[in-house]
Amino acid sequence: MKAILFFIAISAFTLLVSHTPHSSPFKIMDKAELKSFGKPDELREFPKGKLELIKIGGATIGRATFQPGWKWSESVQPLVKTKSCEAPHYQYHVSGVLMVKMDDGTLLECKPGDASLLPMGHDAWVVGTEPAVVVDFQGMVDYARKK
Repeated sequence: MKAILFFIAISAFTLLVSHTPHSSPFKIMDKAELKSFGKPDELREFPKGKLELIKIGGATIGRATFQPGWKWSESVQPLVKTKSCEAPHYQYHVSGVLMVKMDDGTLLECKPGDASLLPMGHDAWVVGTEPAVVVDFQGMVDYARKK
């Protein structure tokens, strides 16, 4: 089931990219490409987590793995030195549970199979003993990049 939902998310993204106007930041698809998170273009590590980035079709997609005990305000905030996470996210949640608290106090519990759209201004943490894994189609270009 997870694989099917992931495939649907990738398919929707691919459809969106292939039908964007010429003024889009994405390249118009003229050839097939294949990338693997098993061999990412870039790897960023931070306390209790890591981010694997692949560049495909003019876009950067990130797979983040957050270990139990990970919390953005404790693991990433010291690197980026912002009040809260300033990266907007468009994510598919592969495994684990991630709790998100928006700056306005809104709480979201993201579970496997969920898709989330998170604007700038939030904190997040892993709930439980299973690592949380997300695939992000929008907000990982500068995520956890030391300032």
